[in-house]
Amino acid sequence: QLQLVESGGGLVQPGGSLRLSCAASGFTLDLYAIGWFRQAPGKEREGVSCISSSGGSTNYADSVKGRFSISRDNAKNTVYLQMNSLKAEDTAVYYCAAAVPYYSDYESLTEHEYEYWGQGTQVTVSS
Repeated sequence: QLQLVESGGGLVQPGGSLRLSCAASGFTLDLYAIGWFRQAPGKEREGVSCISSSGGSTNYADSVKGRFSISRDNAKNTVYLQMNSLKAEDTAVYYCAAAVPYYSDYESLTEHEYEYWGQGTQVTVSS
């Protein structure tokens, strides 16, 4: 059974940092592009960051550029999202998702292009 599991969420003060992990079971993560998405209360889910299967290409939403960093360790079958300088508006449930790459270095912030989804992890930024 293909499964993605997010971890690393929690409560952090503004300006703090968290590192989210997305671990895969039942399939080899390095065959897929991985995206991180988030959904805040009352808002639509939005793309945050994504990385190609090789790790050679990444992309970020404008709202997190310069603060968030995505990486992958294919040997550990895990993708990470390092989140620094967190703001209250980063509060959301964060999801990772996997997409079959259409071409080399494919990555996307488009939600409907992703086939497999995790259950999400809550990130709350508050003093």
